[in-house]
Amino acid sequence: MKEVRILFTGVGRRVELVQAFRQAAFCIGINLKIFGTDITKTAPALSHCDYFHVVCNMKDKEYIPQLADICEKDRIDLIVPTIDTDLQILSESIDAFKHTRVLISSPDKIAVCRDKNKTAAFFEACGCKAPKTVNDWTLYDGSFPCFIKPKDGSSSINAFKAESREELSVYAHQMSDYVIQPFIDGVEYTVDAFCDFEGNPIYIIPRVRLKVRAGEVLKTQIDLDKKIVEESRRIIKEFKPVGPITIQLIRQKNTGEDYFIEINPRYGGGAPLSMKAGARSAEALLKLLLGEKMDNDVVIGDGSVFSRFDQSVCIAEGAVRQPVKGVIFDLDDTLYNEKQYVASGFKAVADFLGVADGDRNLWAYFEQNKPPIDSLLADLGCEDKKSECINVYRDHKPTISLVDGAETLLAQLKNDGIKIGIITDGRPDGQKEKISALNLVPAVDDIIITDELGGEQFRKPCDIAFRIMQRKWAIPFEQIIYIGDNINKDFHAPKQLGMKWLLVRNAEGLYYSEEECSANVVSSITDVYDYIKGCADGVEE
Repeated sequence: MKEVRILFTGVGRRVELVQAFRQAAFCIGINLKIFGTDITKTAPALSHCDYFHVVCNMKDKEYIPQLADICEKDRIDLIVPTIDTDLQILSESIDAFKHTRVLISSPDKIAVCRDKNKTAAFFEACGCKAPKTVNDWTLYDGSFPCFIKPKDGSSSINAFKAESREELSVYAHQMSDYVIQPFIDGVEYTVDAFCDFEGNPIYIIPRVRLKVRAGEVLKTQIDLDKKIVEESRRIIKEFKPVGPITIQLIRQKNTGEDYFIEINPRYGGGAPLSMKAGARSAEALLKLLLGEKMDNDVVIGDGSVFSRFDQSVCIAEGAVRQPVKGVIFDLDDTLYNEKQYVASGFKAVADFLGVADGDRNLWAYFEQNKPPIDSLLADLGCEDKKSECINVYRDHKPTISLVDGAETLLAQLKNDGIKIGIITDGRPDGQKEKISALNLVPAVDDIIITDELGGEQFRKPCDIAFRIMQRKWAIPFEQIIYIGDNINKDFHAPKQLGMKWLLVRNAEGLYYSEEECSANVVSSITDVYDYIKGCADGVEE
């Protein structure tokens, strides 16, 4: 699978956006690794990233060097900013990211968005209406109520509705740099647009802001209004945004005129709702990044209504923790070393070919990251036996054994009355041979081979196998722990379901990595029981 690495900066609460990209990657069949940054490790969206970094404040002079270092070390393909305050500094610092593309518009256009005086002038230059802007409350001669807000504000922070000149005076004296605009009574719209890297629009999706909290939409309805789409097209033509852009307007109740008030060249908080309606901009961005063509069979759910809700995520458990009543294990490189299986398969292939030391040659190619069977058959001049050799490898009865301490651990858990399960990916026949060779059936309560649920699409990070086992056990997710070795896929579902999780750093494993991760870590399977008992006893990690 093709691999793409994306870094979301200031990821904060943008869980929906991270989920949208993960779903998009799954749908188009790529291996997406999601990285996140924030100034605090308690930002909820970090728990939905594969890797995260805590960075300094965006106004700090070390911010860009920190990001550049992260991008270089983590081989980031694309930076996606998520908050307004990040846009200007990133747009002015693109040269700092030598091997990483930044999804950002030009600095002069960012400046338009960060100054509401320039924003209003820009809308008017595009042939669109904007509320008249005044910068001195003493010069405001418009009607009341009116709005006063910071010139470079966002998310409705410190935006006030003044009902009288006296109120306007009070608010004005609380701000050093503000704009005043007349109140437009009407229906509020957000336009979620997405463009290619040259600023050509791919999706333009207007939606009504039915209910809003702190500037972010809670309930919205897709409304593909032709007038708004055409007005937005004119704005996009002049702006030429790189990737996503969010435009806000109010359609005046009495006149039907559209007054444009905000423009932000980033994914808005409600952008995932447009994606759910059919504007699959996350998929579009991944395809653009890979140089692939876009699909033309997109259908937008015009009139669809979406409602959003808050959901909690456990960042860190306290001194008193939920006891563990169920333990689910990964199989490969967790309960046994997968290199044993590889060596066993190579021995079966060598015996089939009747080649002395053939298994050693296969292993040598394996360690050199060369295709072992292809390479050996090329040496022997019998490439026509490739299909047979692959079948021999896949169908052989493996000679493998549990890692040291695994048998004792399983017995301890069973003796304590803790439910034991295995969730493993892979071809069912091959996984069953491994399970049989390890004599795991009598040692555990339930085993799910994800491919048996309906194919490879049910493999981790898909959460369905975890939901099935939890439903069967009738144990709260919070009292189940998943033990695995592969940070790239093992822990997405457990984290999102509210389960505990534990990474076993298997130095002999195929996916062993020293990279930092957001999982709890033990050095071997022998440490797992003490960790689980620590949960039951309510002691700190």
